[in-house]
Amino acid sequence: MKYKGKFIVFEGPDRCGKSTQANMLNKYLTSLGFDVVITREPGGDSVAEEIRRILLDPTNTVSPMAELLLYEASRAQHTEQKIIPALEAGQIVICERYTMSSCAYQGYGRGIDMEIINRLNSIATRDVKPDLTLVFLMSDKYFTERGEYLFSDRLELEDEAFRHKMRRGYREVAAKTENAVIIDADRPVAEIEASVLEEIKKHNILEGSKTV
Repeated sequence: MKYKGKFIVFEGPDRCGKSTQANMLNKYLTSLGFDVVITREPGGDSVAEEIRRILLDPTNTVSPMAELLLYEASRAQHTEQKIIPALEAGQIVICERYTMSSCAYQGYGRGIDMEIINRLNSIATRDVKPDLTLVFLMSDKYFTERGEYLFSDRLELEDEAFRHKMRRGYREVAAKTENAVIIDADRPVAEIEASVLEEIKKHNILEGSKTV
């Protein structure tokens, strides 16, 4: 189904800078008068945020399949309650993480069959697909450097081998995904922002979008 609004997803490993860039883009588009909704996964509404709390709590032990199903439950709630209404209203939706995260983390990282993940993603999202997915990939050394003084959630506590598989997943899935672009996240913030704005223009995200 074609919606009036535009859907931009920021993907990538933990601490890759996607939150910083998502917030910068939100401010930029808002300053131009566009009607923007910024949100995140897991989370985005009160029910999905409760699921997020369970998923990321480092004191919880969650089996791989239960982890996937919790993410998909959160995604179904978030898509139905927040993403689709905003797109129907003609707004620009900026979302941190979406279906590609499950492919990278639960597929490549946990080893769950990708056919299962793709099917659940399709069900949870009602096949709502991003107009643009920006995948921020960084060298693993920055994960440690950027997280030295940060609280680590349950996923961030995974080891380097897991992170390597997950990053490989992002790269391979992005290469097969329509309107997905890999962004070099090792660079300075301003350079990354310039790349983001270039892709926004290249993919005609602002054409026909609603202004306030």
